[in-house]
Amino acid sequence: MANVIIFPIEYPPIKSSGQYFFNTTANLRYEVRFGRRKDNILHVLIVFGVINDEFDGEEYIATNKGEVYRVMNTIVVIVKDFMLQHSKVNIYEFYAIDKEKDDEKITESLLQKNKSNGNGRLKLYKRYLPKIFEQGWSFNFNGNNAIVTKIN
Repeated sequence: MANVIIFPIEYPPIKSSGQYFFNTTANLRYEVRFGRRKDNILHVLIVFGVINDEFDGEEYIATNKGEVYRVMNTIVVIVKDFMLQHSKVNIYEFYAIDKEKDDEKITESLLQKNKSNGNGRLKLYKRYLPKIFEQGWSFNFNGNNAIVTKIN
């Protein structure tokens, strides 16, 4: 990823934790969070989005302020950093959810909502996930959800 411009990243104070932040030039504050599934600690759920209070639940609209590619390039770097710290993880799952939703409390209605309106996010996933996960990974795209699995 030489010559790719990213935003300055706030790395977690404890390297093994999974909460990263960055700010864009449009004054949007992003959070990228990694959480483990209770039934499989090698399955990680990744959620990211704008956490500014001004958007009142419509924070994903704000990603189109002309910075979406730089935002996604920053997320690529963050996920790669997390992968370096957690080399045994074999499944990564991406969702776009509201900041108030806890990654352990994703409800079926939220999942259905994400699947039904994920065209824009799906295009971004298809473009950027291969930059993160190179050889040895398979991709399953479904609405606003992408699951990346390590091939044995």
